[in-house]
Amino acid sequence: MLEKYGHGGDLRSASELFGKKEEELLDYSSNMNPLGPPQSFKRVIEEYWKQIVHYPDPVQRELITAIANRHQQEEERIIVGNGAAELIDLIVRQLQPKKAALLIPSFVEYEQAILKAGCKAIYIETNEQTSFIPTLDQLKQVHDSEQPELYMLGYPNNPTGTLIPIEHILYLLEEGATVVVDEAFLDFHLEEERLSMIQWLHKYKRLFVIRSMTKFYSIPGIRLGYMMGDQHVIRALKQLQYPWSVNSLAQKLGCSAFKETEFIAQTKAWLAEEIPWMTEELKKIGLKPYATVTNYMLVDIGENYSTNSRQLQQLMGKRGILIRDAGTFRGLSDRYIRLAIKSRENNYRLLQVLADVLNDYREEEPNVANRS
Repeated sequence: MLEKYGHGGDLRSASELFGKKEEELLDYSSNMNPLGPPQSFKRVIEEYWKQIVHYPDPVQRELITAIANRHQQEEERIIVGNGAAELIDLIVRQLQPKKAALLIPSFVEYEQAILKAGCKAIYIETNEQTSFIPTLDQLKQVHDSEQPELYMLGYPNNPTGTLIPIEHILYLLEEGATVVVDEAFLDFHLEEERLSMIQWLHKYKRLFVIRSMTKFYSIPGIRLGYMMGDQHVIRALKQLQYPWSVNSLAQKLGCSAFKETEFIAQTKAWLAEEIPWMTEELKKIGLKPYATVTNYMLVDIGENYSTNSRQLQQLMGKRGILIRDAGTFRGLSDRYIRLAIKSRENNYRLLQVLADVLNDYREEEPNVANRS
């Protein structure tokens, strides 16, 4: 099992599992920007060795100022963390809700944070019929019957790549719930500014927005994320956070990232072109990709092939390509995989290997002559 630590992108485990060197693997199990990291990051890293003898800024002043300027938010409303995962864990530990709701399927670390805090998890089921988006009536029923104090929402959701309507989130806020919106992949969207829940932060004190910098800038080895929300809660989170959480290299790369206007535009333009192309190519080989707004897609193996997600992952891994077994997500069966979207060259390679591997598992069409 490739996801033995509950996550994609584990090249060490994949190397051991499939007997290949890490550099020989093409990783479609994690969702990084294929255009990154930006070239400016190389210069930052080359200069960084001179400063490695110094402690990082314990309160990330330069980076917080850059974040505040980028989103037009007060610095007191911002906390920086060792990746979005730290901030997910921190907010649940600080709020200590008795009940917290999350969609299924969704990012496994929401549930982990909820359960570690001794909180009861309330599962809001989504499915193919509703495009993996909960209906407003469904949310109202859950809120009225279970009364969760906290909602953890991926926006876009992972692994489905879907956006819950803003109106649904506003309903929960108007009902007095605390809502944590994880926008880790929203910056890939062409209409990021219009869709982001950051615009609602000043109206709702119970709204918190998490952003990740590792996906868009393709620096998962440098853990970096930030959260914005009510300044009193943010202050309490900083007291709860362990010291030196964000190293100095992460802080410098974060500051550099906000200057990358051309890189940002190129990324959004690339993805807007690649999503429809890859969607159609997957359909051509008999798979069923679901609509996505970001740089990964959920794919149903469908009825054309007599294999499942775990077996397909093994077969692809032996060919040097890693895919996510989406059957490991609560609420999904072993008929689902998740694929990153990468460069056209790599996407061609993925599709060719997928088609070749799946060809041995194609279901035979019934003999027309024998039909009655």
